[in-house]
Amino acid sequence: MSEGRDKPIPNPACPGVDKLGLSMETIPACKRLVCDVLVVGGGIAGCFAAIKARAKGAEVLLIDKGYVGKSGQSPYANSYMVFNPEWGHNLGAWMSLINRTSEYVNNRAWTELTITKSYESYQDLLRWGVKFKLAPDGKVLRQTGPTGVTEQIRFDDMKHGDYMQTLRRQAIKTGVKILDRVMLIELFKSDGRVAGGMAFSVDDPVLYVLIAGATVLCVGSCGYKPAAYPPIVQLTGDGEAMAYRAGASILGKEFVDTHISRKDIPIGIPNMLGRKQPVPDSLRGLDGPQRGRMLRNAEGSPIPPRPNGASQYTFTYLETEFEAHAGRAPIFTDAPDGEQEMIGGACLGMSLRKADGLWPEDMQGRSSVPGLFAAGDALGTMQNGSAYALTGSALANGAVTGTLAGEAAADEALQMGKVSIPDNEIERARRFVLEPLERKGGFSPQWVTQLLQNTLMPYFILYIKRADRMEAALTMLMYYQEQLAPKLFARDLHQLRLVHETRSMLLSAEMRLRSGLFRTESRGNHYREDFPRRLDPEWLAWTKIWPNNGVMELVKVPIPTAWHPNLDEPYSERYPYRFPGEDANEV
Repeated sequence: MSEGRDKPIPNPACPGVDKLGLSMETIPACKRLVCDVLVVGGGIAGCFAAIKARAKGAEVLLIDKGYVGKSGQSPYANSYMVFNPEWGHNLGAWMSLINRTSEYVNNRAWTELTITKSYESYQDLLRWGVKFKLAPDGKVLRQTGPTGVTEQIRFDDMKHGDYMQTLRRQAIKTGVKILDRVMLIELFKSDGRVAGGMAFSVDDPVLYVLIAGATVLCVGSCGYKPAAYPPIVQLTGDGEAMAYRAGASILGKEFVDTHISRKDIPIGIPNMLGRKQPVPDSLRGLDGPQRGRMLRNAEGSPIPPRPNGASQYTFTYLETEFEAHAGRAPIFTDAPDGEQEMIGGACLGMSLRKADGLWPEDMQGRSSVPGLFAAGDALGTMQNGSAYALTGSALANGAVTGTLAGEAAADEALQMGKVSIPDNEIERARRFVLEPLERKGGFSPQWVTQLLQNTLMPYFILYIKRADRMEAALTMLMYYQEQLAPKLFARDLHQLRLVHETRSMLLSAEMRLRSGLFRTESRGNHYREDFPRRLDPEWLAWTKIWPNNGVMELVKVPIPTAWHPNLDEPYSERYPYRFPGEDANEV
């Protein structure tokens, strides 16, 4: 990274700016940094991307609107999927499991790539000093997944969450430059390529003009700031929003995340205070089947796991939402400290893992816009299809895709050479970033975010879906976008961050509602009350979203015919599970 390749943008107002007097004039673009590869997001995907790009000889800048190694979901994960034939693992069995569980809409190329490259990434973690649990014989402790087919390993108890700090130290050791608490808002384009972007410090009145030969988005997925597990209050869809504005295609968002959490433990709160959230006694040390058997409805009846032979996690699917819809909520779990009420929608706004993010144009994380890459949850690989089956594969995917995108971005940037950004492009981005500071009145981002949450939080909008309800929610959402978002104001740097996060969440919510309306069937974690049946082969397909002359357009992308299930097999055998409202006798 270089501060001297280009002269800083002059502005005499830069020194000594009073935070209480912020405006477009008093916050200049006073810091211009040039690098080969700009990596955005400091989770496992971002750290792998930065380290691997640096190993290729590229000058790398890694930024995070929080703190690299402590932001996003990566620090809170505890399991890592590793596939190794020498350990007796069978690739065919692993692939068969996820193909069935995904109800045949996983991207098998990405599924297999993540599985087969997971051991290589595991070896990287060991070399960098990450500690895993060991068995009494001193070898890594391997644990069978809930399905009995796959295996995972877990981070050492004394190092839970600290492995990300090991990755941060490794990045610094290799020469990666890190900027913490710097938020990228808008991408630059030059000659049809993404070439970095405009960012600002969330602490100090400083804008950053970041010029890069290639940019890798590793910013995670999107939630609507729910205060529950996982801690995703920082994940607001910033990456895909700026990518969409730059013309990139986005993966459809119909397959929702179904995490549940204890009502009495709003996990987001201690995370925001920088503390580790203790694991509830009711969940400590229990595997998937045990967790599933613990849940029961308000009538005292147990909620059985999904009878498809693929996963025992009750909260992998929509069982708790179906119970609520049938009038049998709240849901309870037995715990040493007594009966505890559970809440669904703990990750409101987030898709099933790897069903969010930029549409991949190749197997190296390239987006549909030259110069722009993505990895981790910011890359829509669809490795899990419509339901989550591979425990620990979220982290493995982050490491694998981070490696691929980082190396490819470095190769491309080093071939590009010097990149320049037109002055009018820098000024356009600057005005977009700072415009909320100029507004004297309007609407606070906190209020509009609350409207968004209230509109989409009811389980019968994003979980138990029906066209009329989604269309009503979409009508309100578009009003927020068209009438409220342009009038959002910021009084300080914190509110400026919130303004842009709110705009990103509104765009993500539009994508989510339109995707749910577009897929006129039920499959996996996507349930349509008005279409309670899977439609083969019509919906053996993915949804792609792209901006077409200012209009959000959705298209169906068929999966390869070779990946179809046996369509001559009776429907009841292909899909033994029945959605509510589906005729159990259909064949």
